[in-house]
Amino acid sequence: MNRDALQKLRLDRRLLERRGWMSDAELERELSALPDVGAKATTLGEAADEREGAAGSARAGETGATQ
Repeated sequence: MNRDALQKLRLDRRLLERRGWMSDAELERELSALPDVGAKATTLGEAADEREGAAGSARAGETGATQ
């Protein structure tokens, strides 16, 4: 396996449980190096509200077009 492929599998959940795969210190270092993407997060309630709002405005447009 080449180095790039192995690097992509470093934090694979299935492999983290293997004995000797990665030490706790290595895991902490890898996790702290990951970028913070918290700003991209949304709650399920917000996503549902956005979908309902878009569907409601689409329905309002359809109703006005048929009258």
